[in-house]
Amino acid sequence: MDFLNCHEGQTPLDPDETSGLIPEHIHTLGQLNEWEATNISKVSKWAYSSRRSKSIIEIPMLFELHKRMFDETWAWAGKIRYSGKSIGSSPDKIINDLIYFLKDVEGWIKWKAYDFDEIAYKFHHKLVLIHIFPNGNGRHARLATDMLLTEHGQEKFSWGRLSYSSKENARNEYLKSLREADTGNYEQLKKYIRS
Repeated sequence: MDFLNCHEGQTPLDPDETSGLIPEHIHTLGQLNEWEATNISKVSKWAYSSRRSKSIIEIPMLFELHKRMFDETWAWAGKIRYSGKSIGSSPDKIINDLIYFLKDVEGWIKWKAYDFDEIAYKFHHKLVLIHIFPNGNGRHARLATDMLLTEHGQEKFSWGRLSYSSKENARNEYLKSLREADTGNYEQLKKYIRS
């Protein structure tokens, strides 16, 4: 399939994962991106509603969110990644890494260890870094982070929409800020989230 040639920052899919594509009419990355965006847009109302019974820092909710975001696109939506990638926890450590990390987040919130923006951008970065799913981790982490913010009465992040002239520029800055955060420097990410 043509869309296997991913843009920078997108996780390449292995053949088993691409075989999980639900719509048969998709043959290019552009078609796939458009289809996924439509699928994701349907989730926003649910994501911010009071009908959700669990917090986003609970593992079942993180998996349900991914499933709802990609359920019309991928058969593996909401299922843990079993393939190795150039980023992320090894597949056999994903759940343990997630459990320990979410306990940290719970503690940060309870004890007000950081201001809430810092809790949220660290939450976002670590979700991307663990890389729970075969694909869609960045989009999932951004929506999960905004859900975390709204759950605690905070304003959602703008994710570069206010400062960058194009989606491509915003995306490049986003990827640069994540790479910096990988080194322990969150300054670019801190600026990006509210720009």
